[in-house]
Amino acid sequence: MHHLAQGEIPAAYTAYLNRKALFLAALALATAGLLIMAVSLGAVRIPAWDVLRTLAGQAASRRDALIVLDIRLPHALAALFAGMGLAASGAAMQSVLRNPLGSPFTLGIAQAAALGASFAVMILGSGVMQSSTVGAVTISNPLLTTGSAFVCSLLAAGLVIAMARYRGASPEVMVLTGVALGAFCTAGTMVLQFFADDVQLAAMVFWTFGDVARAGWREVWILGAMAVGGTAFFMLNAWNYNAMDAGDETARGLGVRVERVRMLGMFVSSLVTAVIVAALGVIGFVGLICPHMVRRIIGDDHRYLMPASCLVGGALLLAADTAARLVLAPHALPVAVLTAFIGAPGFIWLLLRRGRR
Repeated sequence: MHHLAQGEIPAAYTAYLNRKALFLAALALATAGLLIMAVSLGAVRIPAWDVLRTLAGQAASRRDALIVLDIRLPHALAALFAGMGLAASGAAMQSVLRNPLGSPFTLGIAQAAALGASFAVMILGSGVMQSSTVGAVTISNPLLTTGSAFVCSLLAAGLVIAMARYRGASPEVMVLTGVALGAFCTAGTMVLQFFADDVQLAAMVFWTFGDVARAGWREVWILGAMAVGGTAFFMLNAWNYNAMDAGDETARGLGVRVERVRMLGMFVSSLVTAVIVAALGVIGFVGLICPHMVRRIIGDDHRYLMPASCLVGGALLLAADTAARLVLAPHALPVAVLTAFIGAPGFIWLLLRRGRR
């Protein structure tokens, strides 16, 4: 009986891991289905089968090929990659800072990236201002825009890390630091807008909304590289993050170089956030809510939490973008409006839940 009990433990653990793998497979299928649905639905509805045929190079008509390949597919992929990158960055920040309320938006990093991108567009001349139905800002120098956004987001991340290392700093104190950072960066953006002319002001307000409709294939490739690369980096550090969840001293005892892992985690998270904000504007709450949704289902093991958070983030932003395009058709709401409506109540619920504990 003793040997039987010992043999049952690996079998039970294997079944436990298989359930997690099955959950990930189901999430991947659901996300793929949402991607097809996002391309299918719109002012002109294209059946899902015709979407698949078009993607396979057998479009039923020239119109279908134009709508699917040149308009809807890049927008849908931009939403997918942006959601993946923001969710992965949020999960990594929550781990390395040991702060369940951490995310690029709540810690002020997204607002700092927006200030840097606005500075590059308006002062350094990296964007061409125009009024059109497609987009108010055309980024002529994406490298300069992303670099400026990254520098500002890295400064904000450095301040957050300094607060995290300050003795006695609680998660609530760090979130309040993020609120102060966000307010400061928003004020800086407003100063730039104050000195802008009418066209520039309208352009920058529109740009900061956060919308995937402005993304073309160039932005999709950049966002895809950053989302996949950032997620791969976080996955390679999954064991380190698992160890850090048990406490810094425990992680050091297991051989983890805690400060190095923390700095690199925040660095990569800031880079991914900066690229997304520079390309699409500020999209809030995805990085905060998605890891918590997944954690309640799949647990805290980052080997599964990280890919599941990415898939949920991509699916959430895909669904929100599709709803934003349909709710006021033929007009399209910026997707950041819907993510704020979804995320703000979730953020309040997390704060109340922590307060009860």
